[in-house]
Order: sequence, then structure tokens, then C-alpha cells
Amino acid sequence: MPRTAATIVIPARLESSRLPRKMLRADTGRPLIEHTWRAARGATAAGLVVATDSEEIAEAVRGFGGEVVMTSVEADSGTSRIVEALPSLPETPILVNLQGDEPEIDPAAIDRVVDLLDRCDEAGVATLVTPITDATRLHDPAIVKAVLTPHRHAGDWRAIYFSRAAVPAAREFRPELLAASPPLFWQHVGLYAYRRELLESWHRLPASRLATIESLEQLRFLEAGVGIVATSVEEAAPGIDTADDYAAFVARCRKD
Repeated sequence: MPRTAATIVIPARLESSRLPRKMLRADTGRPLIEHTWRAARGATAAGLVVATDSEEIAEAVRGFGGEVVMTSVEADSGTSRIVEALPSLPETPILVNLQGDEPEIDPAAIDRVVDLLDRCDEAGVATLVTPITDATRLHDPAIVKAVLTPHRHAGDWRAIYFSRAAVPAAREFRPELLAASPPLFWQHVGLYAYRRELLESWHRLPASRLATIESLEQLRFLEAGVGIVATSVEEAAPGIDTADDYAAFVARCRKD
């Protein structure tokens, strides 16, 4: 269990290019943001806050008993929204970035990233990965890949790079590479734990060309020399990006 107090922050914006107003979709009887909030309550964090630019989302969150911090519409990523909300967040040493479209997140996974960051003094960020075992996912640019090297703590990993490309790139790809042990190919699971002082220095970090070209905000940390550590989970919880994703989630809820 994590030893250091943490606050979970759920960044939630109203508009989404692939699924507009998805945070407020409520075909299950509850808005999507409430499902994510309820899942997060199962973790052992000291606090749970939704950071949003939308009064509609804020009203919905207050309606189911959640705490809200308002941010501007200019925040262009989950991290920048949390940075903007920092002055209004509990003074915990660790902050967790849980995206609002992750309604089936395992609360134990949240505890694991907090515990990992707690154990790795040299790191500023902790995150999750899961093995990639099929070529379709490896070559899908929507699946973010992580290039890792073993950490000094057995079973944990240190991030070298993240990419939408199929990395590491095998000069001669063979299907058996997907079954390597330990895995060669990793999917990044977008759940983060940050040290508060790192987020407080966010605006002082240099701009990152890599983060811009890959559209991956975590590369800004790596390019600035911030250590990122990762631990693995068996599989990633299905996030909600498209109408089909949401329909499948609703079907699973009704089945349960």
C-alpha cells in the first residue's frame, strides 16, 4: 500500500473531437465521469478531485457528491489542467492524473503507481505499461508504445522513450519477438503519478519538440531529464475514445 499521501485528479473537458460531450453521456443511468470517479474511490488516496473547464461537468460532479476545481479552456492536456488547478488542490506530495474516460480503471492500479513513485526517489513520474503481444496493436499509432529498460528494483522499469511508432523497431521483424520474455514491446497505459514539486516547475521545463511531433506530453518530462518509472499490469482497462467504445462499455454495464 502507498506510504505517501496522494490526491487523484481527474481532468475532464467537455468537448472531445472523437466523441463530443462524452464525460456527460449517461446511457447507463450515470454520466461517464461518475463511473470514473466511483472507480477511483476504491484507491487509498487521500483526496479525489475533478478538474474541469465546464460548468455542466462541474454541476454533474457536485450532483453525485464529488469535489470540483474549475480550470480554463486553454489547458491543452491533462497535465496542464492539473498544473492550473494546483493552488486549489490538497497539499499532498503526490498527485495522480486519471483521465475521465477511464471508467473501468482498477483502483489497485492507482495504488501501484503511487507506491512505485514513493519507492523510486530518483524519479519524478510513475506510470503503467502492459505487454503488446500482437502485431496489430504494435503497429497501431493510437496505441502508445514505451521503450523500457530494467529498473534497479526488480520487476519495475525505467522509461527510455514513448512513441506512436512500432518501437523498438526490429530490423527484421519476426512474430516470435512478440512472445519474448521479458517483453520487448510495451503499451503505455496513460495513468500517471507525479511529485508535486515537479508539477510546480512545469512552466519552467523547456519546450519539447519530441512531445509536439508525437503529441505525447510525457516526452516533455523525458526530454527535460526527468526520470519516469513504470510497472506492468496484465492488461489495460478499456478507455472511451469513440462512440463504439462507449457502446461497448454500456453493454458491459448492462450485462453486469
